[in-house]
Amino acid sequence: MEPVIYLIVGLVIVLVVAGYVVTTRRRPGSIAREISEARTGGEDLSDRLSKSRVSLGGALRNVFSRPQLDQDFWDELEEALIGADVGVKASTEIVGRVKHADPASSVEARDLLSMEVRHALAAEHRELVIEGEPAVIMVVGVNGTGKTTSIAKIAAQLKERGAEPLLGAADTFRAAADTQLRTWAERVGVDIVAGQEGSDPAAVAFDAFQAARARGRDVVIIDTAGRLQSKKNLMGELAKIKRVVEREAGPIKEVLLVLDATAGQNGMSQAQHFFETAGVTGIVLTKLDGTARGGIVVAIEAELGLPVKFIGVGEGIDDLIPFEPDAFVDALLADA
Repeated sequence: MEPVIYLIVGLVIVLVVAGYVVTTRRRPGSIAREISEARTGGEDLSDRLSKSRVSLGGALRNVFSRPQLDQDFWDELEEALIGADVGVKASTEIVGRVKHADPASSVEARDLLSMEVRHALAAEHRELVIEGEPAVIMVVGVNGTGKTTSIAKIAAQLKERGAEPLLGAADTFRAAADTQLRTWAERVGVDIVAGQEGSDPAAVAFDAFQAARARGRDVVIIDTAGRLQSKKNLMGELAKIKRVVEREAGPIKEVLLVLDATAGQNGMSQAQHFFETAGVTGIVLTKLDGTARGGIVVAIEAELGLPVKFIGVGEGIDDLIPFEPDAFVDALLADA
């Protein structure tokens, strides 16, 4: 009997250990949901967006202080939105819908404006799409937008929630890019795969994917050269990176475009070109803690239909936060 008892006890121990491993080793999909649910409260976000908030809220306060909802009121409302980088097309449409609702007072007009802005930010699928073994996140954008630091911050969030990311340094054109990404990888505590300066970016990206798969990593985040969208040869190289990786990984489900919020409407041009070349799936909007006019978020989503997935509100490792539309609108209109 004793051997049987020992066998049963052994099986129970194995099952308990296996259960512990399964429950503690969370899959990337659930980790993406956790990141998405790690929202920043409206009050805190309002503080972090103080300069953007003042830019729009102050202009709107002047508009809503007008005694009558006459044509001057509607013209100034549209001008305030355009001045906050909401864009001409989106501003005209939003103001048109508010006016068509025929508000009886400036208070009602403000409430309708809030509702219309929220409606413009109704994009779905704000969660990171983490699918595949390993999943691939490709990150694109022009120089100076904060692309490399955003990659590190996303990697840190993934690691904090139990995933094992690996960084691919496929920006081989800029001499400091490899060093910068290595420094961040060491700080965050994740692996990195890089090539020699001037080597084929597509080959480096492919090697990074292969290394991530061989080492059992959950996600590979591929950095790419900061490209001016007007340079056709560079944009072609970007398309090549995606094509080469997809031969082995299958379709890349997440291509993040990092935009500098201070770039204003130039960001719209960037987004359009990158979308056409790389099939952008989401936006990381940086530098919203500075003098940025936060209305660019509305323009991006209303005109391009691309979801803003993260916003940068500071330089710290924790200052890249999931975008929450309701908290954002409340913060932006707080002083209106």
